[in-house]
Amino acid sequence: MLLAALRRGPVSEVLQLAGDGVAGAAALGLPGAAQMAATFVGALQERGFRGDGELADVLRASVGHAVNPSPRPLPVDLEMLAMLLEGDPAEAGGRLDLRTGECRPTFTDELETGFEKADDPERWLSVPALGSWDGYQDMELFIEEPGDAALADRLRTAIRGRGAFGRFKDVLARDERARRRFHRLSDERQLGRARAWLAEEGYRPRCPFRGDG
Repeated sequence: MLLAALRRGPVSEVLQLAGDGVAGAAALGLPGAAQMAATFVGALQERGFRGDGELADVLRASVGHAVNPSPRPLPVDLEMLAMLLEGDPAEAGGRLDLRTGECRPTFTDELETGFEKADDPERWLSVPALGSWDGYQDMELFIEEPGDAALADRLRTAIRGRGAFGRFKDVLARDERARRRFHRLSDERQLGRARAWLAEEGYRPRCPFRGDG
């Protein structure tokens, strides 16, 4: 069903969202999956967001191309990891369980007094909270995309000064189509940044097919 859905529309807006699924389908040899993987690789190379190169390597490996070095697969939820990475440095962050792939926010550890606190680098990977700067850049990128010039002007005004995120959200709330477009862009970039950070630590998300890792 994933491949059929991707054939019905442009893939450029869902490369990070669907890329691991395409890689899994290609590794299983499903009809049309290798061609879709090649389409994704080309689109990722053309786009060049952070994390796109790492996903392109996963897709190449799924059709049998050697990729070196090959990061260790981990069953991690990239969306949750992205939330930890882009949280408030004063409050957020956490750690990643290298056995299960579970992302644990700092406040969860603080609430569970019986939770194992040992600093074991074989079990846990610390996840820093890097703040909102990347998210701000997502807003800037969206504003500069071709589209409604009047909306872009309103959004440029909205992101000036403190409270930029809230004002940006309020402007988009009046335009459902633009709101959906922005959230697709933001989701893509957040997942890519989480993927890139994970690769820097020597890991990659485990693909959803039997035998990966």
